[in-house]
Amino acid sequence: MLELLEQLHSGVVLTPNVDHLMKLQTDSDFLKIYALADYKVCDSQVLMYASRFLGTPFKEKVSGSDFFPRFCDFHKDNDAITVFLLGGAEGVAAKAGSKINSKINRDIVIGTHSPSFGFEKDEQECLEIVEMINQSGATVLAVGVGAPKQEKWIYKYKHKLHHVKIFLAVGATIDFEAGVTKRAPKWMSQMGIEWLFRIYCDPQRLWKRYLIEDLPFFWLLLQQKLGIYPQPSVESVGRMDTPVNVKVTSNCLLLKRRVTTKA
Repeated sequence: MLELLEQLHSGVVLTPNVDHLMKLQTDSDFLKIYALADYKVCDSQVLMYASRFLGTPFKEKVSGSDFFPRFCDFHKDNDAITVFLLGGAEGVAAKAGSKINSKINRDIVIGTHSPSFGFEKDEQECLEIVEMINQSGATVLAVGVGAPKQEKWIYKYKHKLHHVKIFLAVGATIDFEAGVTKRAPKWMSQMGIEWLFRIYCDPQRLWKRYLIEDLPFFWLLLQQKLGIYPQPSVESVGRMDTPVNVKVTSNCLLLKRRVTTKA
């Protein structure tokens, strides 16, 4: 956590979890975005267990919902860091921004917007959001509209966002910060069963993801352990921008962006 906070001056931060890894098996656009990302940090205790099982343990779980409030607190006296929140249902981003600013005693969040459902398919609305972010002057954009929508939106429009240096794909973090969605108890997160709490809170939306779509992960993990994992292929990936220089830790918790076929 501290290593990322100290290193992060620019770039895109993605937070892989089991659901992301399963989507990466079939979504080539999502896979290309992961190949281009500047930082990928482990968002899941299940992935922590998996990394140990494979003999390549991660140093620490750095979930987006833990990292983002730490990031804001870390920069509470840094006027160069200002945040725009994009995500949540109507009014949720504004509520989250107000709570964050009150918590750290500074207006670090200077702009918020809760987009309409399906906004990513409306080019005009997306361009209006881009203009809104540019007018705010924010240097950090936190997008929480779900994966892979949030990651694809960032990479499609990041070149139009003139002031933003740091892009964070934060999932449900905006809802957590606003207090409209409860986080799992810490002990559940540490045990790797936070997914069970999330199903309990929102069964209609999440049961299929966790109980059907993500279950094949364990079979793929076993295949990787046996050396027979069928890696999804990435065709030649063109650079979307100039890569940033970042430190590569020995345990690969923080990864320098490279074109890779690994999910």
